Amino acid sequence: MVAAVKKKGHVDTPEIRVGLKMKHTRLLRGLTLKELAELAECSESLLSRVENGNANPSIKTMHRVALALGMPVSGLFQENGDVSDVVLRQGERPTVITDQVRRGKGTTLEALIPSGRGNLLSGYINDIEPGGGSHGVIQHEGEEFGYVLDGEIELTVDGRKYQLRPGDSFYFRSERPHTYVNNRKKTARVLWVNTPPSF
Repeated sequence: MVAAVKKKGHVDTPEIRVGLKMKHTRLLRGLTLKELAELAECSESLLSRVENGNANPSIKTMHRVALALGMPVSGLFQENGDVSDVVLRQGERPTVITDQVRRGKGTTLEALIPSGRGNLLSGYINDIEPGGGSHGVIQHEGEEFGYVLDGEIELTVDGRKYQLRPGDSFYFRSERPHTYVNNRKKTARVLWVNTPPSF
């Protein structure tokens, strides 16, 4: 379930596949794969492939599954750590790959804030490959803030499109329909923070 991810110009980080955690949580909730698929409005065959480590879910799919399981998205790939920890070192933070990165259309999420502690925030560094993004409209509880560190993304909120470049920031209520995509040829790197940690 855990492997090293080497990102160009970055330290190796522990990659966590969501399938095992998803299956474990589903079984704890007493749900069949079919029931989870219906609740999450996803394909049963896709969820089966994710649970067996043969596919990575998209951001949108992760949102749907987490909502169906009654947990934030981070709960699908972060473990509860030592509550006394203050610092998360580079190269030691949990990282998950979504979509199909090998085809150049994925997103790597590196957790900056641990889950499972009753935190009010969740924060990630999102490395979004060309063509990668949310792959559909997302809506959930809370507020979102982001800061583009490198590359560019197109953010759409309430149907209005914004092209964001390094140094640009954004903020919106998460209940507003939103989606994003890297429509350039270079990987985009975005610091993304949510509260409460519905992601």
